[in-house]
Amino acid sequence: MEPTLHDIRAAHTLLRGYLPPTPMWSYPLLDRAAGATVLVKHENTQPVGAFKVRGGLTLLAGMSDADRRRGTVTWSTGNHAQSLAYAGHVFGAGCTVVMPEGTPESKAAAVEGWGARAIRAGRSLEAAEGHAREHAERTGARLISPGDTPELLAGVGTVYLEILEDRPDLDAVVVPVGSGTGAAAACLVAAELAPGCAVIAVQSAASPAGHDSWRSGDLVERPNRTAVAGLATGRGFGLPQGIMRGRLADFLLVTDEEITAARRLLATAAHTLAEGAGATALAGVLSRPDLFHGKRVAVVCTGGNADADELATLRSR
Repeated sequence: MEPTLHDIRAAHTLLRGYLPPTPMWSYPLLDRAAGATVLVKHENTQPVGAFKVRGGLTLLAGMSDADRRRGTVTWSTGNHAQSLAYAGHVFGAGCTVVMPEGTPESKAAAVEGWGARAIRAGRSLEAAEGHAREHAERTGARLISPGDTPELLAGVGTVYLEILEDRPDLDAVVVPVGSGTGAAAACLVAAELAPGCAVIAVQSAASPAGHDSWRSGDLVERPNRTAVAGLATGRGFGLPQGIMRGRLADFLLVTDEEITAARRLLATAAHTLAEGAGATALAGVLSRPDLFHGKRVAVVCTGGNADADELATLRSR
């Protein structure tokens, strides 16, 4: 079921009881580097360090007491996992997250810190999904898809509601894509509040399933080779792809190296520690000066949960 702007507004009203609006700032040195007026929406300031918390809280708030007693199970390498773990903590619901075997210990610890259970299974995110489905069938827990759950999409849509209610004069909103819920939600909000604002998606060229699904019009699978955990999805998701089709202005690909350069620029010019996914929108802007020069652009720092490997790359070689 495709969410509407009404659902996003309802989620925003709900979330006021749990989360304050996040700040959005511009920075002169960042503007100079981009050749554009760049507004950074700081979702890295959320209690789990990422925008996904909006979706988890929206989902759990709408579940019945009986469904909360069943608990939830999902698959993730990081921020989606923390979102459901945090929401389970707030609402007293059990949560199990299946993570690929190579997931850093720090990410599992962050999930368990909110009282959820982290299970490592499978060598890829797709294999972890299979284990999550088996767990749901065995235990009766509600299986939560990171991409095809309308409540999650409505929740993350509140980011773009805050942006465009504040700045309906923007020329573009640039959105990183893993599952695609953020870009899809931005399309829904922009169509109603700022039809002159282009929504442009960005994904890593090393894991282009979302990009290629949108370009082809079909849900496709692609090799999942990016080092950016928040973008590491090997297939397109039906719900966000259906919304983005016909609404998204463009979909860009950037390299992991360009994402790292954008992380360094956020750290030095915008006083912001970003994980890879959190710098991907800026990487998209920097990669296409022909598209963004002189424009008013919002980018979302979707998360600040940089792991040890990412922190080590902040110093330029």
